[in-house]
Amino acid sequence: MTNFELAQLNIARMVAPLESPEMSEFVDNLGPINALAEQSPGYVWRLQTEEGDATAMRPFGDDWLVNMSVWADVKSLKNFVYQSAHVEIIHRRREWFVKIPEVFMVDPKGTYSNYRGS
Repeated sequence: MTNFELAQLNIARMVAPLESPEMSEFVDNLGPINALAEQSPGYVWRLQTEEGDATAMRPFGDDWLVNMSVWADVKSLKNFVYQSAHVEIIHRRREWFVKIPEVFMVDPKGTYSNYRGS
């Protein structure tokens, strides 16, 4: 047992506005993929509004989306990303987003509460 969790952050620049036809398949998959994450072993938390909408958070402007989640360990995150229906979204990401780097952090357990203001 470790005292750390994995915080995963994606910052993505959309190729078109979220409400546009170009983004409709991405938007249609948000609910099912978020539900899948929340039911996945090792899932701890994800950044979202009180209504459950992470796409409403636009700290970098209207063209950018932010997605942050916390996982028990690397294996749990890897299984969700690459061994579930989420992998289909990963394979299609260039249809919806401009390529930019990703960042991963390892934090002491319970630190994620600081990200959500608790």
